[in-house]
Amino acid sequence: MTLLAAPKSCWRQLIALIGLALTLIASPAWAEDARGIASFVPSPPSLNAKSWVLMDAKSGQILVQHDADERLPPASLTKMMTAYITEYEIDHGDLSEDDKIRISNNAWQTGGSRMFVKVGSYVPLKDLMQGIVVQSGNDATVAVAEHVAGSESAFATLMNQYAQSMGLKNTHFENPTGLPSEGHYSSAHDLAIIARHIINDFPDHYKLYSEKYFTWNDIRQPNRNLLLWRDKSVDGLKTGHTEEAGYCLVSSASREGTRLIAVVMGTKSEDARAQESQKLLNYGFRYFETRKLYSKGDVLNRARVWGGAQDEVPIGVDHDVYTTISAQSDDKLNARLNIQSDLSAPISKGQQLGTLEVVQGDKSIDQEPLVALSAVDEGGFIKRMWDQVVKFVLGLFD
Repeated sequence: MTLLAAPKSCWRQLIALIGLALTLIASPAWAEDARGIASFVPSPPSLNAKSWVLMDAKSGQILVQHDADERLPPASLTKMMTAYITEYEIDHGDLSEDDKIRISNNAWQTGGSRMFVKVGSYVPLKDLMQGIVVQSGNDATVAVAEHVAGSESAFATLMNQYAQSMGLKNTHFENPTGLPSEGHYSSAHDLAIIARHIINDFPDHYKLYSEKYFTWNDIRQPNRNLLLWRDKSVDGLKTGHTEEAGYCLVSSASREGTRLIAVVMGTKSEDARAQESQKLLNYGFRYFETRKLYSKGDVLNRARVWGGAQDEVPIGVDHDVYTTISAQSDDKLNARLNIQSDLSAPISKGQQLGTLEVVQGDKSIDQEPLVALSAVDEGGFIKRMWDQVVKFVLGLFD
């Protein structure tokens, strides 16, 4: 097909394309003042602990931290990963909460905090999960680990695989309980990431972490997270304590649409870990807020595709996008869509085609992948040849 023989519709398309801008900068509807009046923000609190971190559960942004990537013994905070793996297995149908799990002698004799299950008995998985999360029972934890993977060591291997998939850079597990073991460590930052996965990946299971008491074998034990009694906005997650680790706490609270995760490691007492965690949470809620920018599947732009069965591909995000901003700031939020300038078919759904950059004032505060929201198949021979002609002509104008 010669250029002169091209259909009229193609000529109209060519004329329209000549004026097409190839650089895209978006200013979305949420680009507005965060607050009408600016005010001062104090320095974050200094805590009496070895390390700590405050994270926004929706955006994943770190708001406050001190030695957050230092490798420390996590004690029973380890059980968050044990619980997460179990929740994953339940959610994917490989386990049921009604499954009866046999208590081995190895599980029964495990020291430390206990649920007080009886050796040789069969206990529903739902009850063992309460024993793990509420009572921090090492016996319940070992029983579940053996049921899932066959042994504690095999389950630890599984835990490390999950840690790698979550991108944890300062975590290695040797057992499912957190009992002291050489080479068993994590960091405040990594533990916050695990907590964020628990909250966001399996919200139907999350209510377990707010239970204040659990009774088994006629023994009623309280959840050791004192913030569940002191702060109505707190609804999780897990405590930990050994002589080596000190008193540790991963807590989460939700207020007015913002959910925060606080991790405090290495305090001196049960009360101290609660007090220091409360300081972090109060500071975060006072001076930060969560904004939802886009929903999963939102079309943010349409980009030209060369040689495709369709001329354009819708581009957007494949997950809800949140950001965390200072509640006191008067800087505007803006977004830049950095899209690849030369897209050729075929393009698969979900293929990354650029990045969304969130800017506040003159500072870039977040980047998210931009993906194709639908597939674009390769066009026929004539369509491909015509697109080559159009592309060549446009190149002359460049």
